Formats: sequence, structure tokens, C-alpha cells
Amino acid sequence: MLSLVWAECDPLPAGDRGLSYGDGLFETIRVHEQRLLLGDRHLTRLHEGAQRLGIPVARSDLESCLAEALDRYARPGDWVLKLILTRGVGGRGYVPPVPCQPRLILSCHEMPVLPDPAGVSVQLGRHPLAVNPVLAGLKSLNRLDQVMASAELGAGNYEVLMTDGHGHLLEGTRTNLMLRVSGQWLMPPMSSLAVHGVMQAEVKAQLQAAGEVVREQPLDLSLLSHPQLDGVFLMNSVTGIVPVSRIDDRDLPIDGSLATICRPLTSLK
Repeated sequence: MLSLVWAECDPLPAGDRGLSYGDGLFETIRVHEQRLLLGDRHLTRLHEGAQRLGIPVARSDLESCLAEALDRYARPGDWVLKLILTRGVGGRGYVPPVPCQPRLILSCHEMPVLPDPAGVSVQLGRHPLAVNPVLAGLKSLNRLDQVMASAELGAGNYEVLMTDGHGHLLEGTRTNLMLRVSGQWLMPPMSSLAVHGVMQAEVKAQLQAAGEVVREQPLDLSLLSHPQLDGVFLMNSVTGIVPVSRIDDRDLPIDGSLATICRPLTSLK
């Protein structure tokens, strides 16, 4: 049975495995006029992630909790709903308790300031991202790589781009990325990503539906100086899509095709 916790008023037991070991998952969903944007993709990722971790939770229970949260936090405009799913209390030791009582922690947050749609400045991070293939793609509570990389963020920059430490771009600390090179859309192999972004999945689907070529391949840093680089784009499900106008001391071309091909985030279900 799923235990529901409202973050603003319910205490969290010190023995919760999400707190002790990062044993859980989270989702951050933008709500627009009381509608969950990309809600089905978020719910699918959370439920499939729980199955991979062996956290027993029914999708129908998650759906009911989301509906309850929308009623509880109802407000006009845009806001952010955060879900944290943990395995629940398990005592000391790594071995998962059997049976367990999963816990869902829900909280409401203000919308962040949206990035400049004309383009943002970013920096390449020094902290490498090492992705365990068994955990690849999971939006787990283990985000220390992103914490360490975010600590590098310089004034005036929107994001820190992370590499695998061997010269390949992977993702931002809070965004996924795509490059447009020689008329094709390039993204890192899904097996190399810490987070399989729901916005990235939606953008890929819309591009392919429009007949565009989308390829997964290692993104060598040399692509940033490729003569046929048309643009670099960052995306997540809260802020949408934003072009990168500058990386470190390098100005980049800005391609406007995503804005014409992809539907606005606020129109998505």
C-alpha cells in the first residue's frame, strides 16, 4: 500500500530509505492551468523506474495521488508539482526490506524564471558524469554528480553541460540536449544518459513525425566547432526548449527550426 506524505505538513521518518540511501525516484511536473504537462510521460517514467528498482506501486495509485495533489494545490497559472517516491522505512543496512511500504512525498513549488528564448550562455563542466548502465535513464534520488557540477555554475550562465570525461557531451545538470548538424538532429545514446528526459522524448517524437532525421550517437566535443553545426538546444519539461547562444567563450549559431516544428510545451498533454 502506498503511503502519501504532504511535504508541507507531514513529518518524514528519519529511517526512510530515500533519505538514508537515495533509494527512490522523483519527478518534477509543470502544471499549466491545472493541467499536468507531459503528465502521461512523467507517470510512465516514474512507474517504470519503480518496476526497475523493485518498488511495488500500482500506476492507478500514482494517478489517484496526482489527482488529489491537483485538487489540494489548485491555483491559476503555472506551478510545479514535485513527486518523490521512496521504498519507505527499512532500518539500517542496504538490503531492501521485504515487504516494504513505499512512500510518495508531494510538494508544490513556484515556477522558476524561464530562460531567454533567444538563447542562453552555458559552460562545460569539469565534473565528469559516470553512468552505471544498470541505472541509466532513471530519475533516481542519487544526484550527487549533478550537485557537484551545479556548484561550478558561473554568474550569467544558465547551465553546466556534463561530459563522460572522455570528450563526449551527455546532458546538462537539469536538461537534456540535442545538436543539429548537417541537417540532422543528434542526441547522445540513451544508454549513456543519467536521465531519460520526458521533454527530450517528446521532442524526438515530434521531429520524427515531421520527417526529420534523429540519430543517437556519441557527441564528440569537436562537434561544437563543426562547420555545419546549426545549433545546440537544451530541454526539460518545466522550462521547455531553449537554444544555446554561447558555450564558455565560443559563440554558437542559433537555428530556429525547433520552434516551428515542435508544439509549445504549454500545449502538450
